Amino acid sequence: MAETLRVPAAVDLAAIVIGALTGGLLAAREGFAVSGVLLLAVSGGLGGGLIRDVLLAESAPVALTNPAYLPTVAITAAVTFYFSGWLSRLTGLLVVLDAVTLGFFTVIGAQKAELAGLPSASVVFIGTLTAVGGALIRDVLLAQRADIVQPGPYNAVAALIGATALTILAGPVGLDPIPVAALVIALVAGLRVLSVWRGWEAPVAVDLPERTRDRLVRRRQRGPRRRRTGSAFYRRD
Repeated sequence: MAETLRVPAAVDLAAIVIGALTGGLLAAREGFAVSGVLLLAVSGGLGGGLIRDVLLAESAPVALTNPAYLPTVAITAAVTFYFSGWLSRLTGLLVVLDAVTLGFFTVIGAQKAELAGLPSASVVFIGTLTAVGGALIRDVLLAQRADIVQPGPYNAVAALIGATALTILAGPVGLDPIPVAALVIALVAGLRVLSVWRGWEAPVAVDLPERTRDRLVRRRQRGPRRRRTGSAFYRRD
């Protein structure tokens, strides 16, 4: 997996562009200054990768060493700054592209963790964190509760499922990593789009003892069910 599962540079840049685009559009929608648009574009496009590389601590983050990343984000931020109104009309397309980007970041993060020789649980964690890290930084900058921790369309849940599937299928199962990566991207993107379209929400915490107790109370209030003793055909005079 470490030798064959390599995301092409063009695909990597495309994912960064879409992530920066969503961050920049949010800043423009909030009426931020140009510095705010640029900051949220950086967090959306490069935030997850920065967190990933800091945790892996192998070398300087790729966002700083790759000469194409920061200029790409800067250009994307400029486009969102001047054409935010026109881009905002493409809501449906942006939802799909954002979902596909979530899948790509999941695969890219899991690949990096595999190359570092981390165990399976850590690969899942890094893959998920790479996918949602940019949104996490964005919400911190906006001083609001992180979107990934509250009920809503699948985001971290989709990335978690995708990273787990990738780790199992390309690891213990031993399938060809390239088809597995394509399958995981489609899985994550599909879960994200379907959750937005159908209104699915990530599950929230449940108090099982209390729920069980409430069911028992309701059952007692209804009383025992009466058993039917027979029909009129079996009555004796």
